[in-house]
Formats: sequence, structure tokens, C-alpha cells
Amino acid sequence: MSANVTADAVDAQHREGDDRRTFLRKLAGAAALSPLVSLFPAIDPLGARAATLSSQQLAGQRVIFSYSGLTVPSALLDQIAAGQAAGVIFFGGNISSDAQIAAVIQQLRQAQQQSPIASPLLLMTDQEGGLVRRLPGAPTMSEKQIGQSSNPPLAASQAGTGARQNLAGVSMNVNLAPVLDVYRQAGDFDDQYQRSYSKKPSVVSACGQAFITAQQQTGVAATAKHFPGLGAAAASQNTDTGPVTLSQSLSTLRAVDEAPYPAVISAGVKLIMVSWAIYPALDPAYPAGLSSAVVGGELRARLGYQGVTITDALEAGALAAFGRRRAAGGSRRRHRNGPHPLLGPGRRPGPVRHDRPGQCAGCRAAELERLQRGSAAGRCPAQHTALSPRGTHR
Repeated sequence: MSANVTADAVDAQHREGDDRRTFLRKLAGAAALSPLVSLFPAIDPLGARAATLSSQQLAGQRVIFSYSGLTVPSALLDQIAAGQAAGVIFFGGNISSDAQIAAVIQQLRQAQQQSPIASPLLLMTDQEGGLVRRLPGAPTMSEKQIGQSSNPPLAASQAGTGARQNLAGVSMNVNLAPVLDVYRQAGDFDDQYQRSYSKKPSVVSACGQAFITAQQQTGVAATAKHFPGLGAAAASQNTDTGPVTLSQSLSTLRAVDEAPYPAVISAGVKLIMVSWAIYPALDPAYPAGLSSAVVGGELRARLGYQGVTITDALEAGALAAFGRRRAAGGSRRRHRNGPHPLLGPGRRPGPVRHDRPGQCAGCRAAELERLQRGSAAGRCPAQHTALSPRGTHR
């Protein structure tokens, strides 16, 4: 969630925008959203408290959960109340109307009120614009349409404002957008669904920065994706369904694919999603989301990003060859190299099943306990707190 939101994740029922419901604004604008203006307080020093978390809580606070249908499973509500979930991602199948999803979110928040962990839930969806929208309404323009407009940065800023208002209207606080991939050919992986602003890195950079700045002004976190970039992927190269290797040179990766990221990092983007493709120029062995060379080297050390990283879908076909133990090992490597991962979200409902408390990309309890004692123990929950609006704290 963001996260390869790929072609098969496009929800046809949300391709056309609907008018916003006025009463929903009143419902969402009351207690849950009113203090969103001063978003993202300083990081709460949770490291000292990490030692008190159970393995299930430590795992759950690194996972964004999903579910099928319009009704939240009681088991997921129980996990939230027990402090075993960092957040929830919503897909088109979870949403029938603004009123319905706002009521669901109210349920989730009520469960969080019972949690021993004070950090609020991260409540997210993919509201990129154009074809990829889970909620009806803004932004209606696709990234490609924005990039081809007479004033792309202005159009991107307006799209970011629309996304912010739309998500805030139903009490969501994270948008898994914008896509910063620099596409290469007409009809390729990104372009076939108009999910890239441009073939020009400078246009993608300007539009991404404008979208993120506008969206984050009053309380909805943005997510730049899919680092270091899926722009070179052909139409059939989909990490959701199988392994993808992108073999561009290191110079091309840095000059083209990674080029939009310095601007959005400077703009204060709250999350960056790392792709599941393999980039031999950076790491020939592991997908980017499991690679310390990509996350710790390129993103942290070279580009200086200190915010939250989030993986793509854990059930992605690109991970099949690695298995649960190897994926868990990759998660441990990422901890040692300093990222603050939230393992998830799933792109199909239920990738990290709500009836399996503590499941975290195959991490076993003993492995989590070792992480708990390590230097990275407090980073993920602390960053979770830093991502959360003050107004939604218990």
C-alpha cells in the first residue's frame, strides 16, 4: 500500500469520481481530524519501552493489515486492541461509500483506544489519481495527465490538495502516493495506467514535490514510490505476480530513476516505499525492499533520507523465491542498516492474515526478541508515532 499498486489493483468502480457527502465532512471533522494542522510531532522515544513489548506487539507494530469485504473482522479489532497492528490499508472492496468507510474507521479507532500502545493507527489507501483511486473523487487527473498539462507543478499541487481533503474527509491519515517512477516507453508498466508524470526526471521531480507539499500541509502523510524506481519495467514486469529484474546501469539509476527523490526528501516526504524489483547495479542478490545496499546505502547514506520506509506487498510474487525465512533475514538486515520498516501493506486483501497474531514476514518470536534488544528496537514504533497526527492520540 503502497507498494506496487499495479494494473490488477485498479478498482473499476472508482474510476469515476463521485460528489462528496456533506454530512461526512461533519462526521470526520469532529474529534478525529480537528487537530491535524500541526502534524507529525517529534519522535516519541519509544526505544526504552520497546523492551516491554511482547513479540506479538513488536511484530504487529511493523505490519499494515488488510481485510476482505466491507466489515472489519472481529479478530483484527482484537489485534488492534491488543497493540498488535500498526495500521490498516483499504482497497476498493472495503469501500462502498464515504459514510460506510468513515464508520469503519471509527470502529478501528475505538479498538485502538483500548490498546496498551498509545501510537494511533496508520489508516491508508492508494489515492494516486486517475485510474488508481480507492475513494471516489479527487484527484481525478492521472499523473500522466498532470505531466502533460500546461502547468504540471500547479496541477500536481491541486491534485495533492484534493487527495488530502478526500482522505481527511473520511479520517484516513496516509496516502500511498505519489508514484515517482520515470517511465520509458508508451504502454509500459507505469504508463499503461497513466501512473507516471513523465519520461523526464525533472518533470517527475517537480510534480512529486508539489503533490507532496500540498498533501502534507494539514495532516495526510504522503508516500513516494517505488524506490529506486520501476520506470524501466516493461508492461509485463509486475512484481505482484513474479520476479522482476531491472538491469539499468548505476549511472542511469541515479541520473534518471532516483533523480526525483532529493526534491521530495527536501520537501519532507513522510514515507518512501521500496520496490520488490532486483537492481543488479545495486544488489544482484536481493529485491530492493530486502536490500541493505538499496535502503541503507542508496536511500539512507547517499540521499540522506531519515524518514519512514515501507515495503511493498508482502505476498508479492517477486518474493516467492525467497521464502519466509529468507524474507525475515532480509528484514533483520534492514534493521541493522537503520531503516524504520513497516512490513506491509498487502495489495490483495488479507496478505498478513488477521487471524494470525504476530505474523511479520515470517519472523519468529525468538528473532523478534533479538530485534527487540537491538539498536533498531524502538525505531519502527517511534516512527509510527512520528507519522501519526497529534489529534488522533489517545
